[in-house]
Amino acid sequence: MFTGLIEEIGIIKIAKKFSGGIRISITCKKILEDIKIDDSISINGVCQTVIGINDSSFTVEAVEETIRKSTLGKFNTGKKVNLERAMRLNDRLGGHLVQGHVDCTGKVIAIKNDSTGKLLTINFPANDSRYIVALGSICIDGVSLTVARRENNSFTVSIIPHTWGMTTLNELRTGDEVNLEYDIIGKYVEQMVEPFATKSTESKSSILDQFLEQPD
Repeated sequence: MFTGLIEEIGIIKIAKKFSGGIRISITCKKILEDIKIDDSISINGVCQTVIGINDSSFTVEAVEETIRKSTLGKFNTGKKVNLERAMRLNDRLGGHLVQGHVDCTGKVIAIKNDSTGKLLTINFPANDSRYIVALGSICIDGVSLTVARRENNSFTVSIIPHTWGMTTLNELRTGDEVNLEYDIIGKYVEQMVEPFATKSTESKSSILDQFLEQPD
């Protein structure tokens, strides 16, 4: 579990494809202070397991399912990435609950200057509109942000100068793909109420059918 508060920007040292996956080594400093093999690290919002460590970098292996749902398969040497270690349960939750389980990718359609920060607008799959709520939480490339507004299948976030400068969001350009993780609470609520909604619909349909089948 993560918070969406980026600890450090790492740099891709090696991105080597194998079978259907990709092995990625990332150069960093702070993240190496207390990680070990099998620890979880969020890389641009994607939870990955550490399989190797040396004095200047750590290594992970992303499999096919991860590559299908995220941008990891497009990583190249020299690319900057957002890094966050798994949260401790006794720490303050400064961002929001982030699993590191990316739902899909979105596309940057606009980057505008605001009075103090930046306005970033991202296009997302239309079928996922129910997961994005104005003033709700969204995770973009591992960064915890608040949805300022939503229009059709795009949403806009307002980014303060500190976040803009301390993450890779300032590297984004129009047309770039980003990893999106929707608020976990909304997804669980939907999963829990769906059976009841289905039963309610079936019940109403059954009552209507019975009424229509009555003799004149």
